[in-house]
Amino acid sequence: MKLRNRAMTFGLTAMLAFVMVLTGCSGTNNEDTTSTSTNAAKAEDTDSSTATSTNTTTTETDSAAKAPRVAFVYIGPPGDGGWTFQHDQGRKYMEEQTGIKADTVENVPESADAERIITELAQNHDIIFTTSFGYMDYTLNVAKKFPKVIFEHTAGYKTADNMGTYFGKNFEASYLAGIAAGKVTKKNHLGYVGAFPIPEVIYNINAFALGAQSVNPDIKIDVVWSNTWFDPNTERQAAISLLDKGADVLMAYQDSPATVQAAAERGAFAGGNDSDMSKYAPDAYLTNPVWNWGPYYTSIVKAVQDGTWKNEQFMGSMADGMVDLAPLGAKVPDDVKKLVEDAKAKVLDGSLQVFTGPIVDASGAEKLKAGETMSLDTILKMDWFVKGVVGTIPK
Repeated sequence: MKLRNRAMTFGLTAMLAFVMVLTGCSGTNNEDTTSTSTNAAKAEDTDSSTATSTNTTTTETDSAAKAPRVAFVYIGPPGDGGWTFQHDQGRKYMEEQTGIKADTVENVPESADAERIITELAQNHDIIFTTSFGYMDYTLNVAKKFPKVIFEHTAGYKTADNMGTYFGKNFEASYLAGIAAGKVTKKNHLGYVGAFPIPEVIYNINAFALGAQSVNPDIKIDVVWSNTWFDPNTERQAAISLLDKGADVLMAYQDSPATVQAAAERGAFAGGNDSDMSKYAPDAYLTNPVWNWGPYYTSIVKAVQDGTWKNEQFMGSMADGMVDLAPLGAKVPDDVKKLVEDAKAKVLDGSLQVFTGPIVDASGAEKLKAGETMSLDTILKMDWFVKGVVGTIPK
């Protein structure tokens, strides 16, 4: 099983290292015919030339010669239903905006294979985006060997002179999804299919819970862990277990639509992750956080092209558009949609901060006093559940 840890830990200390050992992230595979996409799972059986995608769009003109050669490394296929699909949509957006065609390598495991493939790409590319947390150390290793190549790594916290990182505050959208869930539930019983017990998933579960509790203080949220990023069968069974417990609204943090589909079979609402999953079960769909990587990819390529690139640790938000909330489902009442839109406006103007006290944890201990707002660094290290969330956090 391949794991992909997307935990964002800008400025994390070494104390967080043990959390990060877990690694790993729709629709249809809309492969661009001008981009070469290589299945890295077969790389062991081929020579290095098949593992490395070759940029096919460079021409002999002076203008094309100046255009940076761009590559993306994917943990899964663009048809995964969520994470990689959204990154691939971002690639396509970048290509439309810049006229530069990028190469992709998909199904790259978070192992020594990743470092080998990134190394091969670095030999004939100027910018490499590695789109899974588990690629962090491998990306850093290669960056040190190729100082003239620019590397951008999703969700990591290590940088170099030629390596930056990027992620976003998806917990803002999780809070809004919680508001919708808290209003449509008839049993005051929600369920959450967690991927892995890492800070990124934990703070999104808590944000979802706080959003639900803001409109329905009697809410209970059951959590089960699938220990997967993309395993539809396992995720479906996890969702069914929550429905069997009585939950009538589900949320999931995996990359498949399995939870949404399982809920639809039981007449329950549900949301997924990463991408708008409404098409998989229109009548059961609630909403969920979505990513919009295209503008960031475009800005990085242009910055490299004009010589203004810097090795930043970028944290996007709903305000800058990197994170958003998928449109609420067709069956969500209009008054609930209005409530969510009003809350979203407050998130956008900064007047609503998700983790603002009073907040107590599941044991009843005070974590944040009334009026206090939690720092981003503290959020990104979160390893506890808020009051109302039922479940354990394995170490």
